[in-house]
Amino acid sequence: MKKYEGNIVDLFNRKIFKGEVIVENDKIIDIQEKENNSNFYILPGLIDAHVHIESSMLIPQEFAKLAVRNGTVAVVSDPHEIANVLGKEGVEFMIENSKNTPLKVFYSVPSCVPATDFETSGAILNHEDIDELFAKHKLLSLGEMMNYPGVIYEDENVLKKLEVAKKHNAIIDGHIPGISGENLEKYVKAGISTDHECFTIDEAIEKINLGMKILIREGSAAKNFNELFPIISKFNTMVMLCTDDSHPDDLIKYGHINKILKMGIKQNIDIFDLLISASVNPVLHYKLPVGLLRKNDFADFIIIDNLKDFNILETIINGQTVYSNNRILFNTKKIKPINKFNAKPISVENLRVENLNKEIKVIEVIDNELITNQIICKPKVENNNLVSDIEKDILKIVVYNRYQENSKPQIGFIKGFGLRDGAVATSVAHDSHNIIAIGNTDQDICNAINEIMENKGGLTYVKNKDYYTLNLEFAGLMTQDNAENVAQKYETLNKIIKVNGSVLTAPFMTLSFMALLVIPKLKIGDRGLFDVEKFEFTELFV
Repeated sequence: MKKYEGNIVDLFNRKIFKGEVIVENDKIIDIQEKENNSNFYILPGLIDAHVHIESSMLIPQEFAKLAVRNGTVAVVSDPHEIANVLGKEGVEFMIENSKNTPLKVFYSVPSCVPATDFETSGAILNHEDIDELFAKHKLLSLGEMMNYPGVIYEDENVLKKLEVAKKHNAIIDGHIPGISGENLEKYVKAGISTDHECFTIDEAIEKINLGMKILIREGSAAKNFNELFPIISKFNTMVMLCTDDSHPDDLIKYGHINKILKMGIKQNIDIFDLLISASVNPVLHYKLPVGLLRKNDFADFIIIDNLKDFNILETIINGQTVYSNNRILFNTKKIKPINKFNAKPISVENLRVENLNKEIKVIEVIDNELITNQIICKPKVENNNLVSDIEKDILKIVVYNRYQENSKPQIGFIKGFGLRDGAVATSVAHDSHNIIAIGNTDQDICNAINEIMENKGGLTYVKNKDYYTLNLEFAGLMTQDNAENVAQKYETLNKIIKVNGSVLTAPFMTLSFMALLVIPKLKIGDRGLFDVEKFEFTELFV
């Protein structure tokens, strides 16, 4: 039996009182009001309502160490990224690896593998595969349904996946940015209950009025809290918090869900409203077996210094202290990587774009957003080949299918990245995770792509004969190196890129989303340029 004294934060009765939490094994057996000398606060642990662990670039057992130090006791994770590379094998790897940690990881079954039929992924999950994963692992939710046109226009395969989820009484998560009116209503009526893609208050309120729960996202690239935070108090039971995609340097430097809480505290949001969105609402919505600091609950709670600074002192999960005094109190062991790379190295000739004496469509980046614009520009031409125009900040962008031996690089142009020298490439390219690269010369782009091929995954910056690479040996998405090492290498890469001109907050994260064909407006996949608003391929030349 263990006893914890302090100021107990009771979210259900919205009060704070001096008391004692009594824990036996994995449960809270009693909570008593009692005077004590502790000035610390005891409150329910934090929950990330939607995260792709793969985006941390850490396998689950290493991600867990970052999560618990930030007061996170549970996450709802969609293993969509690794599923696009390795299918069921990838999902099951994540589930098994998470068992090596005390963090409560509740996996969704990925709904969109591939995300669309317009790109090549490493695997396919059809409705029968989804049914098998639900039944075998007793999973609680269907991952974000990004193929919203498939829902709206009643695609047979999409509807079958939704029916499988309903058969298993699973929660269905959504992903429908910028859609409103009748199409949004149809999407919600299909049984989809959440959305984490809101960019404006009006968009969020329309979805809430239709019954959707809104997950306010604050990740490394997409940051929506400052726009959406007023809904936390106005629609408190309808709001949860999530990070969606966060890189390790951000998790170490700024925190996890506790980072969002600190932002809310600075905005003077009622502390109970904030904490309810960070713990109570996800537990109730997803029916999670996670304690909320009540008698007979699982003993999942945190101890903090005060309700202003919100520094995490201890994290307790199932009655076990997993983080205390700046120390992680569980160990992990090395495991064998899983991966898939079949493509062959490319040559500079593969990157030529013959001049047609026409203007071209260019992807325009918006910093800290997943959406892009489309602009029309006159290309720069050398030796009848379209090349990067550094002075106009228009760079060549390439996506290369890594799953097939005889694939052809797809080439476009992008504005707003700011890189003035060298090339950048990564095997983290949402959602199918082919290789994506940009650069100032075809030779550097070629070298960067081949560097990723040689290492079978990672992030790299290449300038002439100088290479700096972060290896991601698990599916080309993650590593089992410790978080501090990964964060240091990732920060170094970002510094190199910014020294060489990039003006983006998170260059690699932003680059990785340029291949995401389900978020407007203009993107590029392994089969060519894609107009997301028309949901069809489009030509480079106007």
